[in-house]
Amino acid sequence: MFCWSGVGPGSRERDIPDKYTAFAPFYDALSGEYPVYRAGRDRGIEALGPRPGEQVLDLGCGTGLNFPLLQELIGPAGMIVGIDRSARMLEQCRRRAARAGWRNVILIEADAVLLHPAAIRTAVEEQGGSPESDAALATYAMSLMPEWRRAWANLKALVRAEARVAVVDMKDPEGWARLLTPLARAACALGGADITAHPWQAVEEDCTHVIRFSARAGHLQIRAGALHKDPFWPLPAPGSVREIT
Repeated sequence: MFCWSGVGPGSRERDIPDKYTAFAPFYDALSGEYPVYRAGRDRGIEALGPRPGEQVLDLGCGTGLNFPLLQELIGPAGMIVGIDRSARMLEQCRRRAARAGWRNVILIEADAVLLHPAAIRTAVEEQGGSPESDAALATYAMSLMPEWRRAWANLKALVRAEARVAVVDMKDPEGWARLLTPLARAACALGGADITAHPWQAVEEDCTHVIRFSARAGHLQIRAGALHKDPFWPLPAPGSVREIT
């Protein structure tokens, strides 16, 4: 099973120029994924801890860079629901799924800020998925959204009450790497991200058993937690934020 649909007002491209639509075919090569940002995805998905057979929502899924890691954990019995507002990014995502032979992917073209959760739930169910996902993540996506808290509210409306959630995003580097702050800010501005948005704060505010990591001298921030108490959720290690390399 592989499905792709547009739902509601979020399925229309915004009027402003969309860099991610224009550069969709080249995004994977130009995004700095392997030298920098893959570390955040790896640790964010590890902290999220998807289980075999679960359905995972990937909000702002882009070209599907999270999908290989998710597939390893949920297996063919699980399901990935990818939502993105760019049709061209989703086309790259579809091609990735087709090359890999994944039949457990549902792609929905919708704006994370403007979407109607009820319409999305209906569309997912009509395409063979569950109306509420077991887990959800947003990697380097919410800092692109000026109204990212609305996107967070929509994410919460698309998962079950006990869902596990993770947010991976960016901030200014710390320590010796502060010298690289102008470079980091320029890279984020080029991609349209607000490096000062700090959307992982939503996990800190709304979740229990929060797991905290940082990477690349604090430039990457990873948070994961449970929206409600989950007896299977591991307690975080002592300390505030643990740096990974």
